[in-house]
Order: sequence, then structure tokens, then C-alpha cells
Amino acid sequence: MAYQWNPEDYKQHSSSQLGFAGELIEKLQLRGAERVLDIGCGDGKISAALAALVPDGSVVGIDSSAPMIEYAAASFPRRDYPNLAFVVADASSLPFKQEFDVAFSTAALHWVKDHAPVLAGIYAALKPGGRLLLQMGGAGNAADIIQAADQIIERPEWHDYFGDFPFPYGFYGPDEYEGWTENAGLTVDRAALIPKVVTHATRAELEGWFRTTWLPYLDRLPDAIQPTFINEVIDAYVTDHPADDAGAIRVNMVRLEIAGHKT
Repeated sequence: MAYQWNPEDYKQHSSSQLGFAGELIEKLQLRGAERVLDIGCGDGKISAALAALVPDGSVVGIDSSAPMIEYAAASFPRRDYPNLAFVVADASSLPFKQEFDVAFSTAALHWVKDHAPVLAGIYAALKPGGRLLLQMGGAGNAADIIQAADQIIERPEWHDYFGDFPFPYGFYGPDEYEGWTENAGLTVDRAALIPKVVTHATRAELEGWFRTTWLPYLDRLPDAIQPTFINEVIDAYVTDHPADDAGAIRVNMVRLEIAGHKT
């Protein structure tokens, strides 16, 4: 399903995604001349960070959301970032053939349920010897927030909107993902689930994060009642996970990280 992303709102409430990306970029150990594919680039800030690390190389950021790509291209124009380009493309049907030294993705691929075509596209896009480093929500990710949302959608006033609601995310573990990666012809060098704790300094920050990234729930609802739904979900969450004395609210996350290469 194509969700209606709000690029500006996402930019303001994606600090956790930015933090995950910074840690992952360090693991790439880029030398400066690689051609990098950033899958699910969103508002473009991660792609721009990658481009700064490959002054003799280049970066292509792809995303299935045309508004996100338009926003990224406007935020990081070619006149200022000559080695950076943005393309509207679906991760499940990548259009590249042996063009990249590195395939990179962070906080994006859990939006895809079937990863076999994604990995086949990565295999095709990489040059021989090319590397992949992927991180996404993994098995058990954000389980407490999901539990709170599930409580709310069972209430009578919400239930009719979610009568046929399937679990929308691809949160997987290393064993199943290693099998899919190897079936695509890629060699897995490392596969692990990594627990993380994301701290939202205020309730408003937590609400903003939910509003900008939990679109499978919100797209079920008329715009006018979405704020009420968000408020009820956050109420349910903080009942069991209250803010600390400074007002900060923590959310337990789990990241699935896959490092590998194409022989």
C-alpha cells in the first residue's frame, strides 16, 4: 500500500531514524570513491550524509514516495550536492544493473512484507564484490506501542475501521532473513537482532513520531479523528510506560541488521 507521507512532518520527528542511520554509516567504513544505493531514502538527509563521505563516488537515494523524493531533491539540490541523485523507485523492483559498490538501507525495509524481490534487486544492482548493509525493524520491534494500538482498535468507536486490518510490518529475525538473502545469491557476513531504546523528550515528541511513521493505522481513519486516535494510543502506552521525572518517555525497539556481499 502507498502511504501518504508528510515530508516536513517526518523530518521534524525522525530523530530516532537519524540516530540509527549514523551508527550504521560508521559500520560501512567508506573509503571515498564508492557508488552507494540508499534504499528508502525518505527526506534525503541520510543520503546527503553518505554523499559527503564519498567525494570521489556518488549516491543514489530511492524511495517509492514521490513527495519524499521531491522534498529530498529540493533540500539537497544537485548544484550543492553534485554526487547525489534521487529517484522514485520501489524497493521491490529496483531498476539497476551492476551499478553499485554498496547497497544501504536503514529504517525502511520493514515497510515491505515480501523481501525476496528486494534482495533479488539488490543482487542485480550490486557490482561483483559489492556489499550490502541493511537495518530495519526486526522481530519484536516496538511491541509495547503495537500492544497499545491493538488495545485501542478493539474499542467500539474504532473497531469498524480496523475490521480487516492485517499486521502491516515485516519484522523478521536473522534465521529467516539469512535464508532469503542466500536464496538471492548474496552471502551473509553478519545477521543480528539489536535491542534499542528510543527516548522521546516529551509526550508531544512521541505523538509526532507516531503521527509521522505509524501510517498503516492512521490511513484507516478520516483526517479529523486521527488526533483523537493518536491521543488514545499514547494514553494507553504511558499508562504502562509512564514518563520519567523529566517528562521523557522511552520506547523499546529491536533492529534487524544484515551485512553481506555479492561474490
